[in-house]
Amino acid sequence: MKRRSALQTLAAALAPFPAPADTSDVAALPDSALADRDPEAYWLRIRKEQFLLPEQRVFLNNGSLGVTPRPVLKAVGDYMERAAALLMDETDYPRWGYETLEEHRAEMAAFAGCDKDELAFTHNATEAINFIAAGVEMQAGDEVLMTDQEHPSGRSPWLMRAARQGIQVRQVQIPMPPRGPAQLAELMIGAIGSRTRVLFFSGISSPTGLIMPIREICDAARAKGLLTIVDGAHMNGQIPFRISDLGCDYFAGSPHKWLFAPAGCGLLYGRGDNFDRLWPSIVTGGWDNKQLKAARFMMVGTNNRAVFEGMMAGVRFARAIGPERIYQRIHHLARLARKKAEAVPFVRLNTPDDGRMFGSLVSMDIPEADVKRLMQTCKERKIWITGSKRLRLSTHIHTRPSDLDAFFTTLREVHVA
Repeated sequence: MKRRSALQTLAAALAPFPAPADTSDVAALPDSALADRDPEAYWLRIRKEQFLLPEQRVFLNNGSLGVTPRPVLKAVGDYMERAAALLMDETDYPRWGYETLEEHRAEMAAFAGCDKDELAFTHNATEAINFIAAGVEMQAGDEVLMTDQEHPSGRSPWLMRAARQGIQVRQVQIPMPPRGPAQLAELMIGAIGSRTRVLFFSGISSPTGLIMPIREICDAARAKGLLTIVDGAHMNGQIPFRISDLGCDYFAGSPHKWLFAPAGCGLLYGRGDNFDRLWPSIVTGGWDNKQLKAARFMMVGTNNRAVFEGMMAGVRFARAIGPERIYQRIHHLARLARKKAEAVPFVRLNTPDDGRMFGSLVSMDIPEADVKRLMQTCKERKIWITGSKRLRLSTHIHTRPSDLDAFFTTLREVHVA
């Protein structure tokens, strides 16, 4: 009751802003038997009871920033309150940035599929990629090979090194849609040249949602003596996998997209002793203590630990529902979105009809003349999408089939014949 009263007082002080939602009481998850008996009823209850999304909101942009469920919000708020009251041991500062967070990393590593000492927490995948791009040893003329579908946050750290230190960056063109995983592996491996030192690519492409054959590419690259770096911003929580099974040297993740975490937390993985060969680009005391392994890259100065309490609550939330059940649901919705897009004559699909090559992201091109009207109408109807001529729809467990109906009805209505 005290917390509820405090929230009401805050709401009054911030009027006319909307009152913050009360997350003091979080409903238990529906019985899993309901998911087997009546899947739509199960997922509708998940949306209504576990998320704060209003009924009228159609959210199809989880690939940019995920929707935080109630248990995660509660974990963040509870920790902030405990920190404000210093309800912890004198040696347990309510922060991170000088702490290794051993228990948290062990739990996350078990979920993500790697060793604790191979995993560091960052603020986001962009920061993790910057640590890698700035920290690997390269000389002028050395080449980084990547695809033409990399996110600017993944591409730019390498371009900065090219401008500053003279390394080379070369892109491999990915056909849309590709024929299959084998074609993608052949394109990447076949493009490796005599000056290539680093292979950098997204495990799941940001603009198109394409899933790359990561293990095949990494194994072939390692046989040629290359470092392999995977931008996994869209992977954690979207598809089932174990980081250690990917075969990459480094991996960057963003649990705030698909793993229910609040904004402001990311993952940095380095296989085996790869952190020993990486120079840190943000340093404080202990920057050169290699005994810390991955945690050496968490020595970045005072930060808000509450977001990591939320991140761990997101992991537990996903585990309680079941990662495989989550994947089956969101992939089913993505297949439904692709089927609806395929039925629209003026849409060109970029997502292949091969379930191995996409998870919950569907990409399509629409006529340039439709873009402005579509975006404006979606805004008026509270339909949240991303893109322009190339659209990207991303579904999650809070997505309803009616949300997809609403979008495709709008798309047909605004089409300029």
